[in-house]
Amino acid sequence: MPKNKPTAAAPIVKWAGGKRQLLDALLPLLPPCIGTYCEPFVGGGALLFRLQPAVAFVNDINQELMALYRVVRDDVDALIDALRRHPNDAAHFYAVRSWDRDGPAYARRDDVQKAARLVYLNKTCYNGLFRVNGAGQFNTPFGHYRNPNIVNAAGLTAVSAYLNSARVTLSAGDYASVLEGLPAGAFVYLDPPYDPLPGTAGFTGYAKDGFTRDDQIRLRQCCDRLDARNIRFMLSNSATAFIREQYAHYHISVVRAKRAVNSDPSKRGEVDEIVVRNYR
Repeated sequence: MPKNKPTAAAPIVKWAGGKRQLLDALLPLLPPCIGTYCEPFVGGGALLFRLQPAVAFVNDINQELMALYRVVRDDVDALIDALRRHPNDAAHFYAVRSWDRDGPAYARRDDVQKAARLVYLNKTCYNGLFRVNGAGQFNTPFGHYRNPNIVNAAGLTAVSAYLNSARVTLSAGDYASVLEGLPAGAFVYLDPPYDPLPGTAGFTGYAKDGFTRDDQIRLRQCCDRLDARNIRFMLSNSATAFIREQYAHYHISVVRAKRAVNSDPSKRGEVDEIVVRNYR
C-alpha cells in the first residue's frame, strides 16, 4: 500500500485575524519571486507555512507564541508528549490557565510546559481566542468543546520539519527593529492588529499594551521607509477610512473576509479588508 502523504505545514494555533481563509485571495497578489521573506506580525503563520520560504525572518511581539515556535522547532516530540497529559476538562483548563497568575512559579516552568499550555488553552478555550488582560495574563474562558484536537501530532511535526529545513530566524520584539535589519531584495508581509471598524471596539488583545492608531501611523511610516529602500511589502488591514488614507498613495485591493472571532456569533459575517502593496 502507498505511504500516507506527509501532512502539509499549516497553522498550529488559531489566531485572531488568521489568514488561512484568505490565502486564495492573497497568493495571486504576491510578487512572482520571493527570496528573503519577512513576517513581523506572524500570529498563526498561515501565509508563511503555505509559502515555506527558504530564508525567513519571523517575529511577533507575543513572546509566548514565539517561544512555542522555538519549542516546535527544537523539541516537538516532548511538546507532543506534554500535550497528551492535558485532558479536555474545565477544572483542568482553569488550573492550567491560572499558571501565569503566580509569576515566579510560572517562570520556573520549562519551555515545553509553557508551549503545551499555550496550545492546550488555544484548543480548548472559547472560540480559540488568545486574549490577555492588562497584566498580560491569559483570560479567555473554557470553550466546552466535545472533542477538540489538542494533540495535532502530524501538524506539529510538519511545522517542525519546515522550521528545521529552512533558515528561519525567530524573534519576539518590536517589528520596526526587524524591518530595519532586512537585506536588500527582501519581501515583507505585514498583518498587524487591525484598525477597529466603525461601531466596534476591535480586538488588539494579543499583547497587554494593545495597538492604537498612533501605532498604525508608526507602522505606515515604517512602510514608507521600506518603500524608500526598494523593499517590497504587502500589508493587510481593515478597510476603514483611516487606513485607506494612510496608504492612499500605494496600490490597494479589497478582499472579503469572514470575521471568525467575536463573542457575539451574529457579528461574525463577512467584512471588507484591504491589501496594500508598493508594487504591482
